[in-house]
This record gives sequence, structure tokens and C-alpha cells, in this order.
Amino acid sequence: MESNLVCMVNNQFMGTEQIPVTVDGRTYFGCCPMCKGKLESDAAIRSATDPITGNRVDKSVAVIGRAASGSVFYFENEKNLQIYASR
Repeated sequence: MESNLVCMVNNQFMGTEQIPVTVDGRTYFGCCPMCKGKLESDAAIRSATDPITGNRVDKSVAVIGRAASGSVFYFENEKNLQIYASR
């Protein structure tokens, strides 16, 4: 999934291109000015937990999977996404 279609604050697939936010040379995406500000100021929002390994992963480089509801999950690699999808 293309990361620019995800609000990385709300962890939702939005279906349209989001606002790019560059922090320390990495690009994240938010859906509104408030999300942009949160991505810039809160390092915890810029990472997530891989549901397979439990490891923290930077959202800017994560492999992103989407549930039918539109919620997204962040994975360290494609293999972990495939394991999660096969459950």
C-alpha cells in the first residue's frame, strides 16, 4: 500500500494523497494541519508496533497493511505482512 494514502496519526487509509511531513529526512503523512503538527512534534506517533514481532517500526519505512475497515497496520517487512494476512 502506498504510504501517502494513509494518515499516520489516525492510522487510517484515506484513499487520497495526504499532507507530507518531513522529519529528520524521513517522510510521514497526515490528513490535516493538526496531524501534521503532531507528526512534527511527537516522535512516538512516528512509530508503531509490528503485530507479528512486537518490534517498533518507523512508519516512514514500514510495510503497510490495511484491514477492511480502513485501519492500517505497520510491519517491519513484507514477510510479516504475509504472515498476518494469512491468519
